[in-house]
Amino acid sequence: LNECNVSIFLFGSARLSVLAGLIAGLFAVFCVLGALLSLWLRGLRRRDAGTERRVCALVLGDIGRSPRMQYHVLSLSKHGYDVTFVGFLDSKPHQDVLRRDNVHIVPIAEVKGVAVGPKLVTYVTKVTVQCLQLLSVLLRMKLQSHVLLQNPPGLPGIAVAWFVCVLRGSRFVIDWHNYGFTIMTLSLGRRHPLVRLAEWYEHFFGPLADHNLCVTDAMKNDLQKNWGIGATTLYDRPASIFRETPLRLQHELFVRLAHTYPQFKSDDVAAETTIFSLRDVTDDSVTLRSERPALLISSTSWTEDEDFSVLLEALEEYEGFIRDGASLPRLVCVITGKGPQKEHYRKMIDSLNLEHVQICTPWLEAEDYPVLLGSADLGVCLHKSSSGLDLPMKVVDMFGCCLPVLAVHFHCLHELVKHEENGLIFRDAPELAEQLKSLLSEFPSSAGRLGSFRRNLRTSRGRSWDDNWDQNVLPLLVAPR
Repeated sequence: LNECNVSIFLFGSARLSVLAGLIAGLFAVFCVLGALLSLWLRGLRRRDAGTERRVCALVLGDIGRSPRMQYHVLSLSKHGYDVTFVGFLDSKPHQDVLRRDNVHIVPIAEVKGVAVGPKLVTYVTKVTVQCLQLLSVLLRMKLQSHVLLQNPPGLPGIAVAWFVCVLRGSRFVIDWHNYGFTIMTLSLGRRHPLVRLAEWYEHFFGPLADHNLCVTDAMKNDLQKNWGIGATTLYDRPASIFRETPLRLQHELFVRLAHTYPQFKSDDVAAETTIFSLRDVTDDSVTLRSERPALLISSTSWTEDEDFSVLLEALEEYEGFIRDGASLPRLVCVITGKGPQKEHYRKMIDSLNLEHVQICTPWLEAEDYPVLLGSADLGVCLHKSSSGLDLPMKVVDMFGCCLPVLAVHFHCLHELVKHEENGLIFRDAPELAEQLKSLLSEFPSSAGRLGSFRRNLRTSRGRSWDDNWDQNVLPLLVAPR
């Protein structure tokens, strides 16, 4: 019995020794892993002489179609910051961005998610892959003093950028253009589970940012009241490239467009003649044709928050006015942009029976877009804010070109469009058609209301983007930690 007890004791002691050895080994492993993690985190947070002059600008969208973020990048660059610009590179950014030596574009791939199965599976896989992609990009770049994120889209960008900023000791800035969940509401409905999840997500992670910017005072008040977020209003302002286009540049653009779009071609076979302009080869002078059509322009991302059937219906009514004998000019309506609903509306356009109105839907290079705006006679905006709290950047650009605008009504639009001062506000297609008829009745004379709106815009340009940015954003970047 004693021998048995001794054997049991020795066996138990051996087991305890093995267990103690395992614990000691695991402890050593955890110590090593902890030390490696500490070294890795220390490396992530290691600052150098250039850290305070580095900023990451992040947009989970096409850089070339993100004008406000491009303006942020240019302002940062002008103030001597090294900027890492992260986003999709589907279309070419503006030349000024590409020419800056201290701007480094880091393209990321647009993730589509699994193409089979329920939409929820597609969405979850898309967000998961985007998280991993963003983590890889943000953790591998040099330490940035600030990360500036455009929202929307903010899923999963807000959470990932906040997490990386916590790990690396960077400051996190969100520029609120709108609320992402309200955009999702347009296609999914207010009560959809994904919409509710997106709303919770923005409400949870939004307040974690160190600084917040927004586009209107209405949004600033809403963020403070309903989200507990103190934000700085940074109104959109037109960049210096948006201005009235000199006549010669107008003609050169019309000639280039006429090679691709028949709406700009003239029946006159004379050299360098377009439907709007002509160049006299004897003295090289350029003039606008007296019988030219009016040039109407709109730009869009072809998404649910813009109902272009309103414009098409108004153009049909305008065609009816002319057929009924009204003395009105012909119209060339240019709708620029890319987006998911473009083909849907192109089919609608092709089905229209129009004789005095022509419509074309080009995609313009970044350098040509402001030239065309500065050449147009009237702008139309169909942006209807999903939240009622953001303002259309396209109208800001049009106003920079002193181009009067007809805009569809929504809450807070009055912060930008002043009815009967720099344009008109409409609520439906018949009202838009009547406004087109009224403003173009004296075309091409500049003596009527259309000319008055343009003169008002010339005398009330207001503060430039650079001045606005320097006053509202620069202090956030240079503030002591």
